[in-house]
Amino acid sequence: MAETDPKTVQNLASVVQTLLQQMQDKFQTMSDQIIGRNIYLNSRIDDLEKNIADLMTQAGVEELEGESKIPATQKS
Repeated sequence: MAETDPKTVQNLASVVQTLLQQMQDKFQTMSDQIIGRNIYLNSRIDDLEKNIADLMTQAGVEELEGESKIPATQKS
């Protein structure tokens, strides 16, 4: 069995270490981007829900869970 040159093993270990570090950096960047998008989308959803609630109030619609929403002006 042939012996492996220690410098070749060191070079290979160095290349593998560099690749692993690059993969970790890319993974962290992608994670940060995903988290940032989630925060942005959650904020947009909150704004949308508030705007819908405001429009319902302006239209005179009462929000009753389990019941249909009837404009206040049309109630008996």
